[in-house]
Amino acid sequence: MLTPGQIEQYAEQGYLVLPALIPPDKLAAIRAATDRLVDGARGVVANDDLYDLEPGHTPTLPRVRRLKPAIFSREPIFSALIRDPLILEPVSQLLGTGVRLHGGKLNLKAAGYGSPVEWHQDWAFYPHSNDDVLATGLYLDDCDLANGPLLVMPGTHRGSIYDHHSDGRFCGAMDPIASGLDFNQAVPLTGPAGSLTIHHARLVHGSALNTSNRTRRLLLHEYAATDAWPLMGVKDLAEFDSRIVLGAPTLEPRVRPAPIRMPLPAAEHQGSIYENQRGAGRLYFQTAQARSIAKM
Repeated sequence: MLTPGQIEQYAEQGYLVLPALIPPDKLAAIRAATDRLVDGARGVVANDDLYDLEPGHTPTLPRVRRLKPAIFSREPIFSALIRDPLILEPVSQLLGTGVRLHGGKLNLKAAGYGSPVEWHQDWAFYPHSNDDVLATGLYLDDCDLANGPLLVMPGTHRGSIYDHHSDGRFCGAMDPIASGLDFNQAVPLTGPAGSLTIHHARLVHGSALNTSNRTRRLLLHEYAATDAWPLMGVKDLAEFDSRIVLGAPTLEPRVRPAPIRMPLPAAEHQGSIYENQRGAGRLYFQTAQARSIAKM
């Protein structure tokens, strides 16, 4: 359970790190399931419902940068983790007694070339009727400054929603100069394997290229209060309610003022945030390709 001090930190700064929360035996099982799925990318030639592939991927030398939500139906341990009390109890302390899973994925920042994620706010992708929305991140590996930790800008969850558009289309990334933020103030969320990060959906965050010889895998779950309804609409009410992990369904969205900028027109490149951010006009983080060119 979270302490009063941790709850206050989340309210003021927009993030938490719970070190070594997941026990070693459970962590080993999660890693094994991840390895099985990544190994299944052999023979895959393009992004599909499970795999988001790194530039440079080939069917014989697979490079996977993300496992998409299909992981929850492919490996039982991933579906079980959605409702694991070790994760759900601190989430319920922050969101209340009604919690819905909004989505999830597993980002694989491979040693030496793991792709960066440009500065963004999750809220820009999926605004809701209120902002009781957050994401948890479970580190499957020890994470330090060298292998691309999650970087957050403390307190930005209480401010503006920045423009995530380029050339008139949503791109899932902020213009780092136009934002006016001093990214030297970013806080790296590091910790040993099994640590859990929690960040508010409005918090500005990103992650750099993995320049180390160690992988950094991060399992993400996005949760919302059950009375926080997505402003982009609900296509299937039964499916929407099936994602409730705590509490009962409601047809009464709670509306609370929060800055909103809709993710429309849709990004030119669909599939994942990595694909969306291909349309960004100005990048902050160095890519593996740019790093390689710089060494020539």
